[in-house]
Amino acid sequence: MIDQVHPRDLEAWLQAARAHGEPLVLDVREPWEWQTASVRADGFELQTLPMRVVPVRLAELDASRPVACLCHHGGRSMQVASFLEHHGFAHVANIAGGIDAWSREIDPAIPRY
Repeated sequence: MIDQVHPRDLEAWLQAARAHGEPLVLDVREPWEWQTASVRADGFELQTLPMRVVPVRLAELDASRPVACLCHHGGRSMQVASFLEHHGFAHVANIAGGIDAWSREIDPAIPRY
Protein backbone atom coordinates (compact mmCIF):
# COMPACT_ATOMS: atom_id res chain seq x y z
CA MET A 1 0.00 0.00 0.00
CA ILE A 2 1.22 3.48 -0.82
CA ASP A 3 0.98 5.92 2.06
CA GLN A 4 -0.32 9.40 1.29
CA VAL A 5 1.72 11.73 3.49
CA HIS A 6 1.26 15.49 3.69
CA PRO A 7 4.50 17.44 4.11
CA ARG A 8 3.50 18.43 7.65
CA ASP A 9 3.31 14.70 8.51
CA LEU A 10 6.46 13.59 6.67
CA GLU A 11 8.71 13.67 9.72
CA ALA A 12 6.44 11.19 11.52
CA TRP A 13 6.38 8.93 8.43
CA LEU A 14 10.18 9.08 8.18
CA GLN A 15 10.51 8.20 11.85
CA ALA A 16 8.22 5.17 11.49
CA ALA A 17 9.87 4.14 8.21
CA ARG A 18 13.28 3.98 9.90
CA ALA A 19 12.19 0.61 11.32
CA HIS A 20 12.68 -0.68 7.75
CA GLY A 21 15.90 1.16 6.86
CA GLU A 22 17.11 4.69 6.27
CA PRO A 23 14.37 6.48 4.29
CA LEU A 24 14.92 8.35 1.06
CA VAL A 25 12.96 11.30 -0.31
CA LEU A 26 12.96 10.92 -4.09
CA ASP A 27 12.26 14.15 -5.98
CA VAL A 28 11.00 13.11 -9.42
CA ARG A 29 10.60 16.59 -10.91
CA GLU A 30 12.58 17.93 -13.86
CA PRO A 31 15.94 19.71 -13.38
CA TRP A 32 14.46 23.14 -14.16
CA GLU A 33 11.95 22.52 -11.35
CA TRP A 34 14.70 21.66 -8.84
CA GLN A 35 16.42 24.91 -9.78
CA THR A 36 13.17 26.83 -9.32
CA ALA A 37 12.21 25.36 -5.95
CA SER A 38 13.81 22.70 -3.80
CA VAL A 39 13.40 21.28 -0.34
CA ARG A 40 16.28 21.21 2.08
CA ALA A 41 17.25 17.72 3.20
CA ASP A 42 16.85 17.95 6.96
CA GLY A 43 16.87 14.62 8.73
CA PHE A 44 16.56 12.59 5.54
CA GLU A 45 18.46 11.82 2.36
CA LEU A 46 17.21 13.58 -0.77
CA GLN A 47 17.80 12.23 -4.25
CA THR A 48 16.71 13.90 -7.48
CA LEU A 49 15.72 11.62 -10.34
CA PRO A 50 13.31 12.83 -13.03
CA MET A 51 10.25 10.64 -13.45
CA ARG A 52 11.09 9.88 -17.08
CA VAL A 53 14.39 8.20 -16.14
CA VAL A 54 13.22 6.20 -13.12
CA PRO A 55 12.54 3.04 -15.19
CA VAL A 56 16.01 2.97 -16.76
CA ARG A 57 17.77 3.85 -13.49
CA LEU A 58 15.65 1.67 -11.20
CA ALA A 59 18.67 -0.48 -10.29
CA GLU A 60 20.22 2.59 -8.60
CA LEU A 61 17.47 2.51 -5.97
CA ASP A 62 17.43 0.08 -3.06
CA ALA A 63 14.07 -1.74 -2.94
CA SER A 64 14.56 -2.58 0.74
CA ARG A 65 14.74 1.09 1.65
CA PRO A 66 11.65 3.21 2.45
CA VAL A 67 11.02 5.84 -0.24
CA ALA A 68 8.82 8.94 -0.15
CA CYS A 69 8.26 10.41 -3.63
CA LEU A 70 7.94 14.15 -4.26
CA CYS A 71 6.89 16.18 -7.31
CA HIS A 72 5.10 19.49 -7.94
CA HIS A 73 1.56 18.62 -6.82
CA GLY A 74 1.65 14.86 -6.16
CA GLY A 75 0.58 13.36 -9.50
CA ARG A 76 3.93 12.31 -10.92
CA SER A 77 5.19 11.22 -7.53
CA MET A 78 2.14 8.98 -7.13
CA GLN A 79 2.87 7.38 -10.49
CA VAL A 80 6.49 6.77 -9.48
CA ALA A 81 5.40 5.43 -6.07
CA SER A 82 3.06 2.97 -7.83
CA PHE A 83 5.86 1.97 -10.21
CA LEU A 84 8.23 1.36 -7.30
CA GLU A 85 5.63 -0.67 -5.41
CA HIS A 86 5.03 -2.76 -8.53
CA HIS A 87 8.77 -3.44 -8.68
CA GLY A 88 9.03 -4.76 -5.14
CA PHE A 89 9.50 -1.66 -3.00
CA ALA A 90 7.66 -2.51 0.22
CA HIS A 91 7.63 0.86 2.00
CA VAL A 92 6.57 3.64 -0.34
CA ALA A 93 4.87 6.97 0.26
CA ASN A 94 3.58 9.75 -1.94
CA ILE A 95 4.11 13.25 -0.57
CA ALA A 96 0.58 14.53 -1.10
CA GLY A 97 0.41 18.00 -2.61
CA GLY A 98 4.08 17.92 -3.59
CA ILE A 99 6.49 20.78 -3.20
CA ASP A 100 3.60 23.21 -3.56
CA ALA A 101 2.09 21.86 -0.32
CA TRP A 102 5.57 21.79 1.22
CA SER A 103 5.83 25.53 0.57
CA ARG A 104 2.39 26.13 2.11
CA GLU A 105 2.75 23.78 5.10
CA ILE A 106 6.46 23.72 6.00
CA ASP A 107 8.62 26.37 4.35
CA PRO A 108 7.03 29.45 2.76
CA ALA A 109 10.50 30.50 1.53
CA ILE A 110 10.26 27.76 -1.13
CA PRO A 111 8.96 29.47 -4.28
CA ARG A 112 5.61 28.32 -5.63
CA TYR A 113 5.35 27.91 -9.38
